[in-house]
Amino acid sequence: MICAQGFTPVTQFGFSFSLSSALKTQRQRFFSTPQLYCHSPVNFCFMISCITCNHRNSTFSVLKAGKFRDLRLFKSVELDQFITSDDEDEMGDGFFEAIEELERMTREPSDVLEEMNDRLSAREFQLVLVYFSQEGRDSWCALEVFEWLQKENRVDKETMELMVSIMCSWIKKLVEGDHNVGDVVDLLVDMDCVGLKPHFSMIEKVISLYWEMGEKEQAISFVKEVLGRKIAFMKDDREGHKGGPSGYLAWKMMVDGDYRGAVKLVLHLRESGLNPEVYSYLIAMTAVVKELNEFAKALRKLKSYTRDGIVAELDKDNVGLVEIYQTELLADGVRLSNWVLEEGSSSIHGVAHERLLAMYICAGRGLEAERQLWEMKLVGKEADSDLYDIVLAICASQKETRAMNRLLTRIEIISPLLKKKSLSWLLRGYIKGGHFSDAAETLVKMVDLGFLPEYLDRVAVLQGLRKRIREPGSVETYFKLCKCLSDANLIGPGLVYLHLQKHKLWVIKML
Repeated sequence: MICAQGFTPVTQFGFSFSLSSALKTQRQRFFSTPQLYCHSPVNFCFMISCITCNHRNSTFSVLKAGKFRDLRLFKSVELDQFITSDDEDEMGDGFFEAIEELERMTREPSDVLEEMNDRLSAREFQLVLVYFSQEGRDSWCALEVFEWLQKENRVDKETMELMVSIMCSWIKKLVEGDHNVGDVVDLLVDMDCVGLKPHFSMIEKVISLYWEMGEKEQAISFVKEVLGRKIAFMKDDREGHKGGPSGYLAWKMMVDGDYRGAVKLVLHLRESGLNPEVYSYLIAMTAVVKELNEFAKALRKLKSYTRDGIVAELDKDNVGLVEIYQTELLADGVRLSNWVLEEGSSSIHGVAHERLLAMYICAGRGLEAERQLWEMKLVGKEADSDLYDIVLAICASQKETRAMNRLLTRIEIISPLLKKKSLSWLLRGYIKGGHFSDAAETLVKMVDLGFLPEYLDRVAVLQGLRKRIREPGSVETYFKLCKCLSDANLIGPGLVYLHLQKHKLWVIKML
């Protein structure tokens, strides 16, 4: 099986061609595409070396003059080496007889080629392929010729690159010519039938062509056709692959910022029974993370506008809608992760839990996020220490004491620098949640351990306690914190004063 893993534009081979509008009934197959001219380059190439054909108005013509047939090549043709006008002497009668017999279609192409096998060179077989790829010729015959060459083990690298270029240019013209998506998929099936297994880069290019033309629905229809008809293709070995057609299309949507659309696409494909590749579930989970992140940013911006009095505060109904939307996104992410765990190999289970962790962090779900940290550890994927700290801060803001205690056990065995960082995240979590008494205790603990808390953190805690000074126990907590910070030379001496209005008396004491 030959893998069509990349292609050079057939226009670089120097031949004008297209698919014929109809084949004769003996073929029982047909293609149709507009003529492709060679005067403008087609940027439709991937990973193979370029093989060029320099020409001007190049064409094949088979003219009857008794038994002599004339093949005219204006200028020169380069197929790894130049074919000049002097080389035309090498094209013997066998070449022209083969063309004539194949065009008559009175016999099977394989029979004709078998008979002419010893009389045709590799170069002549290549020119037979190009001849039948031209406008008005029997395009299916080119596939049959290639199939026979494949069976006879006469397809070298050069011939394969030529055939791949022909096929890919056909695909490009079908896409750009507003043909049905089914016609494009039919051509991919035909490639597989003649032993030219399409490479995934071809699938990617078709999707990209539709996408760049603004035909997004066509791109979705193409992916559905490929999945529904189970088109086989060779996967890329290069980094950054998108796994398959559904994953690649979801990735294209995600790049355009349509995160929700990418998620809905993969869910729809799965629910339709088309079985998208497992990697597409991971891409869709990434889209969920990005959508949750953007949603959180929008909410923070809305809150800032509310504080500044630009917009009114959200009412109960709108708050409910916000929670519903976030919950639906998380539910979609959980469904996707379940499919990854059910269908994917154990090597990607850790990635699924990592995506879930990111979702719960973006949504501010501390307990769920903490669980994913331990799930990752169980499958052998250790989360970064920063993620532990972020989850710790979320749990602190929500006063999830048991989860916090579990997460704090790790700081006993980490370096002093990382310990200070974790305690700082814990402190900021308390501040965000408005738990200033706990924040004050954390500040005192940090000072006792010899860590210098950040200035803004110290100020935030002191201001928070001062605003709540009338609450039971707040005065003692405030005094204790002030004394601790003063002893560490982090603040100046504190003055405590009491005003007795009845006696017009101020009582002042320095801490």
